[in-house]
Amino acid sequence: MADTPQIPDRREERYDPQPIEKKWSARFEADPALYRAEPPSSDKAKYYVLEMLPYPSGALHMGHVRNYSIGDALARYMWMKGYNVLHPMGWDSFGLPAENAAIKAGVQPREWTLRNIAHMKSQMKRLGFAYDWEREVTTCLPEYYRWNQWFFLKLYERGLAYRKKSKVNWCPECATVLANEQVVHGCCWRHETTPVEQRELEQWFLRITDYAEELLRDLDQLSGWPEKVRIMQQNWIGRSEGALADFPVEDTAEKIAVFTTRIDTIYGATSIQLAPEHPMTGKLVADDADLRAQVDGLLTEQRKAKEVGDVGAIEKHGVFTGHYAINPFNQEKVPIWVANYILMDYGTGAIMSVPAHDERDYEFAKKYDLEIRVVVLPRREGLTDAEKSSDATIPYSGTDSLLINSGEFSGLGCNEAMPKMAAYAREHGFGKPTVTYRLKDWGISRQRYWGTPIPMLYCERCGIVPVPERDLPVRLPEGVEITLTGGSPLGRLPEWVNTKCPRCGGAARRETDTMDTFVDSSWYFYRYTDAGNDRAPFDSRVANYWFPIEQYIGGVEHAILHLIYSRFWTKFMRDLGLVANSEPAQRLFTQGMVIKDGAKMSKSLGNVVAPDDMVARYGADATRLYTLFAAPPDRDLDWQDAGVKGVQDFLSRVYRFVVARAKPAEDGWRGDVPAELSPEARRMQRRLHQTIKRISDEFIGRWHFNTCVSALMALVNEFYLLRPEIERGLIPLPLLAEAQRNLVLLLHPFAPYLAHELWEMLGEKSDLLRHGWPQYDPALAREEEIEIVVQVNGKIRARLMVAADAGEEDVRHLALNDPKVVSSLDGKKIVKAIVVPHKLVNIVVK
Repeated sequence: MADTPQIPDRREERYDPQPIEKKWSARFEADPALYRAEPPSSDKAKYYVLEMLPYPSGALHMGHVRNYSIGDALARYMWMKGYNVLHPMGWDSFGLPAENAAIKAGVQPREWTLRNIAHMKSQMKRLGFAYDWEREVTTCLPEYYRWNQWFFLKLYERGLAYRKKSKVNWCPECATVLANEQVVHGCCWRHETTPVEQRELEQWFLRITDYAEELLRDLDQLSGWPEKVRIMQQNWIGRSEGALADFPVEDTAEKIAVFTTRIDTIYGATSIQLAPEHPMTGKLVADDADLRAQVDGLLTEQRKAKEVGDVGAIEKHGVFTGHYAINPFNQEKVPIWVANYILMDYGTGAIMSVPAHDERDYEFAKKYDLEIRVVVLPRREGLTDAEKSSDATIPYSGTDSLLINSGEFSGLGCNEAMPKMAAYAREHGFGKPTVTYRLKDWGISRQRYWGTPIPMLYCERCGIVPVPERDLPVRLPEGVEITLTGGSPLGRLPEWVNTKCPRCGGAARRETDTMDTFVDSSWYFYRYTDAGNDRAPFDSRVANYWFPIEQYIGGVEHAILHLIYSRFWTKFMRDLGLVANSEPAQRLFTQGMVIKDGAKMSKSLGNVVAPDDMVARYGADATRLYTLFAAPPDRDLDWQDAGVKGVQDFLSRVYRFVVARAKPAEDGWRGDVPAELSPEARRMQRRLHQTIKRISDEFIGRWHFNTCVSALMALVNEFYLLRPEIERGLIPLPLLAEAQRNLVLLLHPFAPYLAHELWEMLGEKSDLLRHGWPQYDPALAREEEIEIVVQVNGKIRARLMVAADAGEEDVRHLALNDPKVVSSLDGKKIVKAIVVPHKLVNIVVK
């Protein structure tokens, strides 16, 4: 034992997390290889665990701490299980807040962003998160956004990036475009009394709709994703089968294409309704200022309803345009209206209104006294045709029905009529069967400075010309004046905008829009696998080793945009031949929010808890551990400062127990545990192995880390109850040593600083992070006696302690002969006595 370190007597020492955590933080920092993943040549099974990268807003909040504590616990567990673990971190660092800071504080966006990154990175290190910082990705640096531009060129080459006019939110006072989120009650978020206008601008789009069917179909492969996320994506993609039908506009050469899922009801169409933003709307009301104003009012109502989140519940309003369209099936004239409940992003932005067979159309027709014509009769026994078509049964939208008043299709069942009528439309050249999606192409143009420049040029001779790959990256100029007025700041820099056309050598100008920041986060996790590559986005061989991600962790608020865009980007990269996988992540976990005083933490509510304050008061281990203990990770966590203090008290109990009983220098400390143990020693051993099993099961199962912490607390309580036996020598030293080592190993994923300190205190020299996870022995975890409940006709009459391996007959015999049970059976006949193994005996009498 000469090489065993001599541990000073620290039995009376108080637990102070600050010097312990600072000591180990310095050691972790000094070992850059500590969290480094092994190369693809490793013979270990790989495990890629990833938390969604943050926006560097300035400081971590408790939502971050909870998210990263979950991922860190899993990463540490997988390292201890012997996996080759990849656990990186980076920064989603482009975005509008940096421009706002430039205005408020007079700081350039780059300087503000990099300063925030440095601070947040120091916070992460102080919290002890096990990230491989050698793979750090910062999306606002040209080393990264160069590849955003490269991907854009590849999309453009394949016809998946294109430019078209699109309506945008425009604040006339800011003289710039606003995101939907920046429109508040129809007005600009910065100028609360300035109504937002709709303007048409040339915008760049990515043709994500080309992948709509695959994005929808492949949701079935994502069994490791929460059902709610898959349903949200399914609804967002919004596949609808139906038919297109063209309604000619009377006395013009124009046609209105209508998408309908119920072409069988087209003979019941009594009006056409357009979305306020439909291109035909502008044409039909162009010559009438009053109509234009009314349409603008409908659009404002619709936008407000979108902010609330339910356009379907809006009070229906509409405006008759004074124009008519022709129903292509029966040549009838139908009036053309504009309605506030018709959305441009569903179908074609135009509907045929069939009020007898649609609830919303019925409500609208009643309000404006439009004709209601029944063309579908329900198959209901005992009703006459007149009764079936009465107001009492409409609007009726069932498909188990027959067509009436529908020309040559009358008498057909609805399900039979739909394909025949769609085929008829195709044969006669005014329609076709079709599938539409709620998902629209992704508009990526932003009239902002702090984003990836779009690598396109405009030449008077050659038209739109891509920037050659050899000229990438197109760098953002520095020292730009940010005003949030007058359009993109890049447009005011002639020395940057004006350039030469790479085709003809003539004058050209650069695109001044920058990319949506969701582009940055659509592929960042691939860059982690090969972050230093300056020849390609990443090495495909390396990426194909690491992908798909085994576990992705983040908030459910990203279920739609980020997670759909990243799935699209993966499929596009697969089609480029860059990756072999079709989905980025096998498993997705969405953690709950951190709330305080019944509301989500917010500066405006004054209920924000700063992680730095908690670390200074209670330590990083206690802060992390509380976020895991206070609630199951998929539920919202109601923050209580007193709870952090309680967790710190628990860690103090662990510390004091080990400090007082760590005896690595004594003979027998590393010996074998005797086969024959006292009842007290057997009790310690049994509870230890039960705890190992319980925590191990949670890591491969539900991730209810709160129950893991509870199990550790119960184990420590058991150890304290056994102190008298320990002091009297009834617990063999090898068992005491094994119990303390395993306690520290179990604690390590949740409280790494204290675990490392105690590991050293126990005389261990091995790397705790890669020391094997403790194994439980089923035989040692098994209870020697278990409690059996005895019921008579459902009422509890006795509780018995029986041998854990007792057979059914033995248990039944003991139950029937228990004095309390015998007295309750007096004078009654036993019908049956059912034994539920290891739980109860149910005796039925009469």
